[in-house]
Amino acid sequence: MPPIAHVRTPDARFDGLPGYPWAPRYTDALPALAGLRLHYLDEGPRDAAVTWLCLHGNPAWSYLYRRMVPAFLAAGHRVVAPDLPGFGRSDKPLDVAQHRFGWHRQVLLQFVEHLDLQRVNLAVQDWGGLLGLTLPHEAPGRYRALLVMNTVLATAREPLPSGFLQWRTMCRDRPDFSIARLFARGNPHLSDAECAAYDAPFPGPAYRAATRAFPEMVPEHEGAEGVAESRRAEAFWRDEWAGLSMMAIGAQDPVFTPARMEPLRAGIRRCPPPLLLADGGHFVQEHGEEIAQHALQRLGQWTA
Repeated sequence: MPPIAHVRTPDARFDGLPGYPWAPRYTDALPALAGLRLHYLDEGPRDAAVTWLCLHGNPAWSYLYRRMVPAFLAAGHRVVAPDLPGFGRSDKPLDVAQHRFGWHRQVLLQFVEHLDLQRVNLAVQDWGGLLGLTLPHEAPGRYRALLVMNTVLATAREPLPSGFLQWRTMCRDRPDFSIARLFARGNPHLSDAECAAYDAPFPGPAYRAATRAFPEMVPEHEGAEGVAESRRAEAFWRDEWAGLSMMAIGAQDPVFTPARMEPLRAGIRRCPPPLLLADGGHFVQEHGEEIAQHALQRLGQWTA
């Protein structure tokens, strides 16, 4: 595979980010990356009874999980949180067309295999869910529990929500919108420095191919890339999933409302009623301390 033209965010952009003290780790060993460097957090004991695999969405990065990581580490667990290519401290392809459902999924599958993750509690939100929910049926023995937040399976069985279509239109019209401002609007409890941390990976327009690409990647019709794997995942979660599950929903999310999330919850075998965060928005992990405590109670101690 030929090298992928890309840019790399200067390390100085990530100096002193509030609430994010962990050392960066990188790999360029995944075949799908074709030499790109992928960043990830990997904290806690490698032989922990539980490994949390935390997957972010667009336009976030692993910084989104900073309120949850300390609780998981305090419980003696391991936490692995990659930045998808194009986001966070990972390399950023210059070509929008590089960002495809299948490519990002393959990167994540290879990443899990590369680290040989076992006893995984999968935590997903937004694109972390669209992609991440399609991983466990490939290797069910690796996964023991699921925490699902404000996301959907991309089966293309229903029209895309109007709120998402409005978001996609905004991204087309204003491709270099302020991500810090987006987080500030939905999370008034955040400091200016925390909001600015979401702009840190993107010092200029050349770094924003992923944020332009992802709204267009959501499958809308049968035959679109990602639909077949999402429908396989749908059957897996409904008929084969043997682990524990919980759902957390930000009640202020204009797209993934509790009503919109209910079919997904009902389609996950033995998933109980959701934890509803009254003040939570789309990026519900910004209320992550509460979610993490509930997740540890419901999912943290169970063993197969």
